[in-house]
Amino acid sequence: MDQHTPDARDQRSGAYERLQRVRQFLNEVLNELKRVTWPTAKEIYATTIVVIVMSVLLGLYLWSLDRVLDRFVFWIYGRFSGE
Repeated sequence: MDQHTPDARDQRSGAYERLQRVRQFLNEVLNELKRVTWPTAKEIYATTIVVIVMSVLLGLYLWSLDRVLDRFVFWIYGRFSGE
């Protein structure tokens, strides 16, 4: 087949259009990133501390709840096991 058939031309045209759309998308992404208000180092530090403290508190809460439920289940087994 000849390279200049309508099918080959359509494929090149489609590829060119896709490339143009990708370039436009990347340009829009870069423009949006320029508008982003990035957090300061102080804000990052503060939020990191909050996440760590909340993780520890939640871990302690879940650990204590697990201990209470564990003792309750053993009490139920001891009470109704018939031993």
